[in-house]
Amino acid sequence: MSLKPLLATLRGEKLARPPIWIMRQAGRYLPEYREVRAKAGTFLDLCYTPDLAVEVTLQPLRRFDLDAAILFSDILVIPDALGQKVRFEVGEGPLLEPVTAASIAALQPERVVERLAPVLETVKRLRAALAPDKTLIGFCGSPWTVATYMIGGRGSPDQAAARLFALREPQAFAALMEMLVASSVDYLVAQLQAGADVVQLFESWALNLDDENFASHVIEPNRRIVEGVRQKVPGAPIIGFPRGAAGNLARYAAQTGVDALGLDYATPLEFARTHLPAALPVQGNLDPLRLVAGGDQLDRRVDAIIAAFADRPHIFNLGHGIVPDTPIAHVERLVNRVKAG
Repeated sequence: MSLKPLLATLRGEKLARPPIWIMRQAGRYLPEYREVRAKAGTFLDLCYTPDLAVEVTLQPLRRFDLDAAILFSDILVIPDALGQKVRFEVGEGPLLEPVTAASIAALQPERVVERLAPVLETVKRLRAALAPDKTLIGFCGSPWTVATYMIGGRGSPDQAAARLFALREPQAFAALMEMLVASSVDYLVAQLQAGADVVQLFESWALNLDDENFASHVIEPNRRIVEGVRQKVPGAPIIGFPRGAAGNLARYAAQTGVDALGLDYATPLEFARTHLPAALPVQGNLDPLRLVAGGDQLDRRVDAIIAAFADRPHIFNLGHGIVPDTPIAHVERLVNRVKAG
């Protein structure tokens, strides 16, 4: 077995107990994170200051016996590096100056890796700091998800602005997606070369697309990223997380070529067990609010998820990011239960 359980799972090994990490594990539920965040300046300053980004990445591993660290950054560093104006407002989340069909040509994809050098320095320092059995996860946002923010200027429940833009301005939309695919490949390759063991594609807005647009906006760009990364880093382990993909999950897994499929918490366990290839590693999929509530229901659901995926390689995780009001004691309870097998 590999010294790193999470990597062994991605290679298809079924372990005695699933490795565990938690999406957004470095974040606002930790008081030590809030202290660093308060002195960092802007949120992007925190992402671009290696000393601080390393610190907040490692904080959850000091508290909990997790199997992986995930780089502290954000999916919107790529638009920022492309030259789009990006800012984060407390209580509002990310706000961007929306791109237009005319302004897309002014973006600067050739400078993405250069501008993200501080993030890559963080990856290098994390690689040196982590224990040998801990996996280092890099990531980026998938092109469709990133495009929804770039076009809409903020997150939205239905991604209507981006969906309409793609229909009304197909050439401009195709140019933007092409730019995002190429930039994502370059950025992920740079993370792997800096020391990341595995990278994850966050397709946070895979829902609200019909089957035709899911194929063109989600599957094809993610497939091209996987292919592009592996051309430069052969065998690179890649996790895909298409949140809200529902009935498109099996198609996404088969056609993108990802090594493991992240499952959101709305994915029925029986559906995943019976409709996904038996050898495909899966990751997930506890509802983050079950972790907030805690108690016996948390234990029962953790046990049910582990049992559902006992016959395949499985990485235990939430089905979306941990929320700020999660009690630390509940996280400890979760990790201990998973580790107890």
